[in-house]
Amino acid sequence: MPFSIARTLLLSLIFLLAGFNAAAQTTAASAPTRTTLAEVLAKIPGPEGERYAVGMERGSLRLLVYAPRGNDPQTPHGQDEVYIVVKGTGTFFDGKQRLPFEPNDVLFVPAGAQHRFENFSDDFVAWVVFYGPQGGEKE
Repeated sequence: MPFSIARTLLLSLIFLLAGFNAAAQTTAASAPTRTTLAEVLAKIPGPEGERYAVGMERGSLRLLVYAPRGNDPQTPHGQDEVYIVVKGTGTFFDGKQRLPFEPNDVLFVPAGAQHRFENFSDDFVAWVVFYGPQGGEKE
């Protein structure tokens, strides 16, 4: 399946499960139904130099863009997360092994797991989807 179709299906499923209604109009009290990479990237760096920005939030779901420069100072997060690499290449350490990554790769990290991006290119950018309860989904 071509990546653009797979990406569309993945994001559609995430938004459906999170209660997004693509046909709904955005109001001040509701989550936006659309955002673009350019809109979210325009918020980076943040006021304190943050290399991430929030694109959407609803319930337990948070959609961010992550664009670290030089090193990845992350610590484990309380929710499960999915990275969708937009640009750049490098190595992803999942706490056990190091895996190469490139644009269009999708990486999963369970809640609480050590992880980081290493040896990544200066143009590295990824969508990040945090979802589910604190402590992660239970099987």
